[in-house]
Amino acid sequence: MAADLGALCDDLLAEGEVLTDLLEPLDESTWLTPSPAAGWTVRDQVTHLAYFDAQARLAAEDPEQFRAELAAARAEVGSMVDRIAADLRRHDGAAALAWFRTERVALVAAMRPMDPSVRVPWYGPDMTIASSMTARIMETWAHGVDIHDALGVSVVATPRLRHVAFIGARAFANSFLAHGREVPAVSVRVELTEPDGAEWTVGPADAAEVVTGSILDFCMVVTQRRHRADTDLVAGGPATDEWLSIAQAFAGPAGPGRAPSAA
Repeated sequence: MAADLGALCDDLLAEGEVLTDLLEPLDESTWLTPSPAAGWTVRDQVTHLAYFDAQARLAAEDPEQFRAELAAARAEVGSMVDRIAADLRRHDGAAALAWFRTERVALVAAMRPMDPSVRVPWYGPDMTIASSMTARIMETWAHGVDIHDALGVSVVATPRLRHVAFIGARAFANSFLAHGREVPAVSVRVELTEPDGAEWTVGPADAAEVVTGSILDFCMVVTQRRHRADTDLVAGGPATDEWLSIAQAFAGPAGPGRAPSAA
């Protein structure tokens, strides 16, 4: 079944609105509140999203230009994100929010009429337009968690978590590869409980190992926003037990993860 690109675009806009509603009332000092990401403020989280929205649009509209820029950046891939964050600190909070809004609208306007199956380049493997939009939802939600945490506001689970869970489950092999580990030759199924009590699943019914828990906690772990010890997730065997300790839904080098709250 073809991906519903219009629905993905709508969900990306909705996820962005959650952030803009939270950010609009902030004064400049609050924009500089430290976030859980070491060295990053709330403002850094927002400029990061705006920058990579712009890059996602470039990858779709001018893939050759994106590839040229990517080739030039490969030598510094480990430090690229922090370098970009430092450069973007020229924006104050209001400018950061305005930029994020502009880039988000431009990204959706560019992507909505495209063929969802067309493949475009990215910092990891090439992906389809539909996967690119799903990744933007995941990134927006994950950095949104950091912003909520920084401001002391609880994250509200929505049906859009299915996008985050899907890309997190699909990144099983990537999680091991990013950490330089061999990918276990085992079939895996993920069975999660949504906020309304419904069950969301992905993976073969006869999988050798099954991960269970709430969809919110699974999304927190695969985006490295919570340590697995602070969640209700249960691994069904040694491969999934190892996976939950290194799970990574995003492309690039291995992320540092988060320490357990009791640490």
